[in-house]
Amino acid sequence: MAHKSPLRAQRRVSSQRTSEHTLSAVPAPVRAVQSATDERLAIIAELELHLSTTNNKRGRPYQRRTINAYRYAAHQLHNWLPSRTRFEDVDTATLNKFFRWYYKTYDVPKSQDGKGGYTGGTNTIQRNLRALFLFLAEEYDVANPYTADGSGVKLQRYATPPMGKPKTLSTDFVSDVLAVTGPKRRRSPGAPHDFETTRDHAIVRVLTEGLRSEELLSLRVQDLDLPTRTLVVLPLKDARNSTDGRVIPLQPSTVKALARYLRVRASHKFATKDDHLWLGTRNRSRLKYGGLRRMVKRRAEQAGYDPAMVSPHSFCHTWADDLLSAGVSGEDVMAIRGWKSPAMLRRYGADMASSRAVNAVQKLGDRY
Repeated sequence: MAHKSPLRAQRRVSSQRTSEHTLSAVPAPVRAVQSATDERLAIIAELELHLSTTNNKRGRPYQRRTINAYRYAAHQLHNWLPSRTRFEDVDTATLNKFFRWYYKTYDVPKSQDGKGGYTGGTNTIQRNLRALFLFLAEEYDVANPYTADGSGVKLQRYATPPMGKPKTLSTDFVSDVLAVTGPKRRRSPGAPHDFETTRDHAIVRVLTEGLRSEELLSLRVQDLDLPTRTLVVLPLKDARNSTDGRVIPLQPSTVKALARYLRVRASHKFATKDDHLWLGTRNRSRLKYGGLRRMVKRRAEQAGYDPAMVSPHSFCHTWADDLLSAGVSGEDVMAIRGWKSPAMLRRYGADMASSRAVNAVQKLGDRY
């Protein structure tokens, strides 16, 4: 009598079944490296894999947006280099020429007079490209052109642009944008709530709670605790079990807007397939930053305001001023926002700091 094997057998995946969740047994074709151009592209792919399996200096996995930024910088250098030049051949003098080209091509047109002065883009590329050469030094044992290469040529540094004072949104603006997306905007009395309008109203409400764009877009349905009027913001999208999440208190109107949105969200195509809180229109999956940014500007324009002066991050500065003006202590604002340094509190509250100080002193009345 034949006996069945008690061991767990490894199942071979059929090559005929391929889908989003099924891998093909047929190996992906390997592209032959036939030129320096192919070699550079292969190194960029290696860099992306390296970053996705490495922790940053804070001991946490690199965010996808960070990896994309490093990859973009590497591709910019790849596109600029001659076809026969390898990454390993790039020295400090070559990097200086590349950064000068990038500055003239991208930063000079952005300067106020069109003649130069703005260095923000080049500074960012210069910082992000460092990851490529750190990887090459570690894996390929080549000299890092960011440090002295023995030729006496020094890397030309492009300064970080000075931070401008943040702008605080007016109370009228926030009220008008909420009115544009509010429940009173239904097409007819008794009609069901429109998904897009209801979602946008809830998003604007949550933005008034001080969340950054990435924090808002990372929210999952399970992060909401509406009975206690709170939600939890976790530090990493890839660390959902982290214990150092921040509890964000919600305004009563925000709770109502979220409850209304959850009701219409239940009929979305991805309601049970994607646990991200914010889903796209026309039955698309989760909302991304581009969609959030376009929505905020579109709603601002509908309310009669200049969309160029508004961004999702503008609500963060407004939130800080609202709380400080209401008498909430700086320590409490820092705790809710997750700031470690008082410098962030000063920066976010800088726009209306003088006005708050005057109002606080005037409330004292006669002191003598």
